[in-house]
Amino acid sequence: MGESHATYDFETKVAAASAVVDGGMARPEAMERFGIASLSPLKRWCGLYREGGAEALRPKPKGRPGGSGAKAPKTREEELEERVRKLEAQVAYLKKSIALKAEPRSRTGRRP
Repeated sequence: MGESHATYDFETKVAAASAVVDGGMARPEAMERFGIASLSPLKRWCGLYREGGAEALRPKPKGRPGGSGAKAPKTREEELEERVRKLEAQVAYLKKSIALKAEPRSRTGRRP
């Protein structure tokens, strides 16, 4: 069955999973915001993100592993970049939430 699967970069996976898990964004909204075509990968990313954080979404190298397998600890810069991505996703979610809460009032002209 020649189904083609869309591929997403690491940053998109982390941003989407973080928005849902940390920011409380609804999955359909995250799919639209981050351009994700199917719910299945988003659900999988959220599960991985809950278990192992952003690193769990990093692409696995193909082929046989080389070396001892000991991972180098994250640099301070990498830790900060990860934190910035999480906070950006939360800010985007909050802005959207505020805009959605303001919408019904502007349409009806009075508070709900």
